[in-house]
Amino acid sequence: MNIKRFDEVSVSVGEFINKEFSEYGTQNEVALNYDEFCFVAEDEDGSILGVITGRTTYNEVHVVDLIVSHECRKGGIGSRLVSAVENAYKGKGFDKITLTTYGFQAPDFYKKQGFELEFVREDKDPKLSKYFFSKKL
Repeated sequence: MNIKRFDEVSVSVGEFINKEFSEYGTQNEVALNYDEFCFVAEDEDGSILGVITGRTTYNEVHVVDLIVSHECRKGGIGSRLVSAVENAYKGKGFDKITLTTYGFQAPDFYKKQGFELEFVREDKDPKLSKYFFSKKL
């Protein structure tokens, strides 16, 4: 057996992952409900102002990244991107949205968006403490 590192998931690896996840869920009577998403906020010229990415699995929508251009922060773009995800998946069999963020990033922002703090994994450097949030859909 060899173990290799891949910089990107190939088509065959992606197919393997989807097949095995789906079959295992089926064996346990759980629907996979897998979907990857990426919503992009653009200005009139098509310049990217912000991006939110993530995936759905089982009954959960998970935000992986929310990034807003430094020049555009505090302008409501992040809130609109979070709302886009909520609107896209509300009423489609998903119970919650989950995400993690670090202390130096956006814990207060997510609280303002209605996310509830589940727990904090403390770090010796508070900026690197990891915050785990969820919000019911």
